[in-house]
Amino acid sequence: MNITHGLRRALQVNRNGTAVIDGDRSLTWGEVGDRVARLAGVLQQQGVQRGDRVAVLSLNSSRYLELYLATAWAGAVIVPLNIRWSVAENRDALEDCGAKIMFIDAAFEQPARELAAQVPGVALVWADDAPAPADIPGYEALLAGATAVDDAMCDRDALAGIFYTGGTTGRSKGVMLSHGNLVANAMNALAEGLFASDTVYIHAAPMFHLANGAAMYSLLISGGCNVILKSFSPEGLADLIQRHKATEMLLVPTMIQMLVDSPAIAGFDLSSVRRIVYGASPISEAVLDRAAARLPGAGFVQLYGMTELSPIATCNSAANHVGAARDIGRHRSAGRATFGVDVRIVDDSNRELPRGEIGEIVVRGDTVMMGYWQRPEETAKAVIDGWMHTGDGGYMDADGFVFVVDRIKDMIISGGENIYSTEVENTVAQHPAVLQCAVIGIPHEHWGETVHAVIVLKPGAETTQDDVIAFCKARIAGYKCPRSVEIRTELPMSGAGKILKRDLRKPYWDNRERNVA
Repeated sequence: MNITHGLRRALQVNRNGTAVIDGDRSLTWGEVGDRVARLAGVLQQQGVQRGDRVAVLSLNSSRYLELYLATAWAGAVIVPLNIRWSVAENRDALEDCGAKIMFIDAAFEQPARELAAQVPGVALVWADDAPAPADIPGYEALLAGATAVDDAMCDRDALAGIFYTGGTTGRSKGVMLSHGNLVANAMNALAEGLFASDTVYIHAAPMFHLANGAAMYSLLISGGCNVILKSFSPEGLADLIQRHKATEMLLVPTMIQMLVDSPAIAGFDLSSVRRIVYGASPISEAVLDRAAARLPGAGFVQLYGMTELSPIATCNSAANHVGAARDIGRHRSAGRATFGVDVRIVDDSNRELPRGEIGEIVVRGDTVMMGYWQRPEETAKAVIDGWMHTGDGGYMDADGFVFVVDRIKDMIISGGENIYSTEVENTVAQHPAVLQCAVIGIPHEHWGETVHAVIVLKPGAETTQDDVIAFCKARIAGYKCPRSVEIRTELPMSGAGKILKRDLRKPYWDNRERNVA
C-alpha cells in the first residue's frame, strides 16, 4: 500500500461520495481523483521528476489536500512548510531539501517572493481563489490545461514527505517519512476506531503539521469527508461544526482551550461532535474538565507521538477519560502502545526499566522514520537498533499505560530533586485566574535551578505571584512549587501549538551553562 491507495479505493467504491468541503466548494471523490491525476500532470510539466521535492506554503485548503495526493501520484516528495516560521527559517528548509517548486496562497505571497529570490531554482505556483499575479502561474489555469497521468504507484519504501520539526529544541531537522511509514500509521489509527468512513472531519489544525496528518492520511484511506477550516478561530470552528454536522476533529490543547472558553460559541449547536482527538502537547485537567462540560456528547482521545513516528506511538481511548478509569488516573496517561508499535521505558544505557520507574520513552515499529534528511549522524543518535528515542521522560504502569512526565530537557533539577514541569503546570492551570501557563527552570546560584511559572490570565481576571505560589503549595510538595511567577499577555507558540519553552528560557540562560547538580 502507498499514499494513493485510499484514493484509488474511493474511486472504485465511493466515486460520488463527498470527499472535500472547502467554503462553498464541494468535491466528490471522483472529482478529486480527476483533479489529482491532472495535478500530477502539472507537476511533471513543471519539470518535477520522481523523487523531486514539492514545497507548500499555504493556509488550509482543499488544494493542499490535493497536493498531498498529487505529489504522491507523481512519485514526488511533499515538503509542507511551517506557516509560522520566519523567511530565514523556511529558507533554511528550502535550501536543505532542494525543492524544485513551491505552491503558495495569497496569505504568504510576500514571504514566498522573498524565498524565491533567495533560493535559486524554486518556481512558484499560485494556489488560491484570488486571481494569480501576472508573474506567477495559477493552479487552476495549469490544471485546466493539464492531461491526467497514471499513478506512479510508489512502493512502500519510497520517500513520501519531508516534514520539518518545530525546532523546539534547536535547529529544525527534515524528518523523512516513507509511504509505508504513513500508511502504517493511518492503519493503526483506523484500528483504534478513529477516522472511519462515516466521519465528517474538520481540518482545524494546520495542514502543514503531521498532527493533522495523523487524521488526514487515515481519512484518505477510509474515504471519510474532509471539511476545511482555512485558519483556526473558535467561532469559525463552531460554525463549521454546526453547518456540516461534523463528528470528529483533531485539536491541540491550546485550540480546545480557546474553543470551550470562547463566549462567541455560545449560540452554536455542537451536538454532532462525537470525538475530539487531542495531541501534540499535554492538556491540563482543568481544560479537559471544561471541554467535557461544554461538549458532553464528545469522547476525548489522546494520541501521543512525534513527527519521527509518523506520528502516533500511543492512544488513550475515550473510555479512559471517564468513570472508573478516570478515578484511578488513567486519563492522565498517554494511553498504551497503538497497534503495530512497541513501546519501552529505558535508562541511559538503553536497558528496559521496571514498571513504574522513570526513564526515556523509546518506540519501535513500521512507523519509525527513515531518518533525518541528509543528517546520518543525527539519525544514528535518534534511532538505535530500530528504536526511536523520543527525548521524553516517562514511566509505564503494570497495565502498559504510559505516563509522560516531561521532555528530558525540560526537567528541572533543583537542589538535587527532579521536578517535572508538566506536573507543576497541571497545578498552576487549576488556578481560577489562569488561562495558560508554562513552567521552566531558571538559574539559581545555590540550588542550580528554581521553578519559574509564566502565566496568561483569563480576560478580566487578576492574581499575584504570592497568590499563585500559595495556591500551588496547597496542592503539591513545596520544592515543586514556583518560586517566581511572571504574568504575560501571550506565550510563544510553535506552528503546532506547542509552547516554545526555549524562548522562555533564553533570557535567563543566555551566556550561561545549564549545568545543575
